[in-house]
Amino acid sequence: MDKTTVELVIVGKDHEGVVAGFTNFIFQNNGNIEKINQNVVKGLFGMYLEASFTKKLDVKKFSKEAEILAKNLRMEVNIHYEVSKRKRVAVLVTKEPHCLEAILDARMKGKIKGEIVVLIGTENTLESLAKKANIPFIMINEKDQAKAEQKIISVIKKFNVDLIVLARYMRILSPNFVWRYPNRVINIHPSLLPAFPGAFAYVQAYERGAKIVGCTAHYVTEDLDQGPIIFQDAFAIDEDETLESLKKKGQKLEASTLLEAVKMHLDGRLEVYWGKVHVKPKRSR
Repeated sequence: MDKTTVELVIVGKDHEGVVAGFTNFIFQNNGNIEKINQNVVKGLFGMYLEASFTKKLDVKKFSKEAEILAKNLRMEVNIHYEVSKRKRVAVLVTKEPHCLEAILDARMKGKIKGEIVVLIGTENTLESLAKKANIPFIMINEKDQAKAEQKIISVIKKFNVDLIVLARYMRILSPNFVWRYPNRVINIHPSLLPAFPGAFAYVQAYERGAKIVGCTAHYVTEDLDQGPIIFQDAFAIDEDETLESLKKKGQKLEASTLLEAVKMHLDGRLEVYWGKVHVKPKRSR
């Protein structure tokens, strides 16, 4: 029997009645709730709800009614329909090209299953790479992060994005943004988390005399650099290593680690439960 899976993310100021309102809405539409999770941080409420429908679902009608319900409850709702199709990917960047270049190279060689539909940059440094790859480039350089995120959300909706990849995007995303896309935002961190967190991981590793340096690709959560880990890799530090050579090796590893995590997600090999990523084995051809 065909089944339609719908993901709803509800975000807004915390108050009573939201959970009941949306769970009742699912039941009224003959749906079955598969997963539900909610959290409150500093008065901001976020709820993830996944429901399945065995009867044919009128998507337009369902979306319109869900948006009306959200408005009545003074909330915002994001809806994502899980269908069997090529995943649509948005890549967020700042100015470092190495991770983006690896993803675009894999795309050109047909090594990733997803379709990169848009690049979003905080500046226009990497716009030329987007033009060369014939991918739309949108610059969002708002200094106010809340305003920037609203614009990013609009772009994500416009391009019907399934996965967001942070390819050295050098801004911290707020819970208001992250909650909308649970297990759909992948970031690369230049450290074997949780060691050396923050923007100066290589400097810390170098100054502390680390003997091994690694990278971590993870899903983004509201807790900075603490999301479920997807993939990690590392390399040994030579005795005659300089900070510059360490950075070059690290950037190369960042690119390959992020790319591997993106591939696994697009291959449908990742499942997240109890805050941990479980990787399914590759299917034999």
